[in-house]
Amino acid sequence: MNLIQKIEHWGDTHQPKWLALFRILLGIIILLKGIFFIQNTSAISEMIANSAVSLYAVGLAHYVALAHLMGGILIILGLLTRVAILFQIPVLLGAIIFVNAERGFFSMESELGLSLLVLALLIFFLFSGSGAYSVDNFMRKHEHT
Repeated sequence: MNLIQKIEHWGDTHQPKWLALFRILLGIIILLKGIFFIQNTSAISEMIANSAVSLYAVGLAHYVALAHLMGGILIILGLLTRVAILFQIPVLLGAIIFVNAERGFFSMESELGLSLLVLALLIFFLFSGSGAYSVDNFMRKHEHT
């Protein structure tokens, strides 16, 4: 068993069942943010254009919206959770470094606190896995039937 498999096995066997609620809430937050980005594509494009990565604003806006929509759904279901999280982490790091940090933590329009919380939960679920109440767990238990 390699290191990644050991981490996955440990996370899958040691996660309390009630943590599924936090995974589902995390997925809902990410999904709602993706819906907001789809509804306000000009707002996210402007946000990215005003940051240090303005050259790639249009492409990044589409990546962020799609990653949030698909990632939110996958995290809610607990399907390919770790893969979905790996696509979310760069988005959150970019939001923290390039967008929210410029506004400041105590600014009225800042989402830095939420972004940090979501990033912490993403990292937690990256290691702990999707848990007992997930499609991943269901598929793992029923793969030989």
